[in-house]
Amino acid sequence: MRGREEDEWTGLMLAANAGDNPAYHRLLKAVTPVLRAGARRGLARAGQPVDQSEDIVQDILLAVHLKRHTWDPKAPFAPWLFAIARNKLIDALRRRGRRIFVNIDDFSETLPGDPVEETVPAGEVTAHLSTLPPRQRDVLQSIAVDNASIKETAAKLSMTEGAVRVALHRGLSGLASKLRSE
Repeated sequence: MRGREEDEWTGLMLAANAGDNPAYHRLLKAVTPVLRAGARRGLARAGQPVDQSEDIVQDILLAVHLKRHTWDPKAPFAPWLFAIARNKLIDALRRRGRRIFVNIDDFSETLPGDPVEETVPAGEVTAHLSTLPPRQRDVLQSIAVDNASIKETAAKLSMTEGAVRVALHRGLSGLASKLRSE
């Protein structure tokens, strides 16, 4: 960041905190493009769509407005501003979680037409379940077919919830490996 610009921002913030509203307006107008570019870079680096940058910029400007009394007038303004910007970007990324955005139109030809047509017949499910050890079969039958919860399955089969989870995982792994080999 150029020293002159940082000194100008610091001067504008000093004036704004002293009650100069036009200075505050000039400050916000000066920092907004820099914040927008930083938000776009941060989103792009995180693999997120950059069109969300305006929301982050608004969050930053709101935080600056609400917390401007906490800025130390003896310190430069830019590091204080960029700390807020960094934290708001991190907050926004955490709220969104780790998502990968893919345009579904690119894959429209490869998507199945009607998911109902592709369901496995009940007899086939029973045949696959019968190849599992009894405990795994009972757990999978209860959870996957009968839609019981882990807690309900544990009570019904006189097992602990942890044992139900282990049996469920092992049963699903066993079915997956058998289906892969077919």
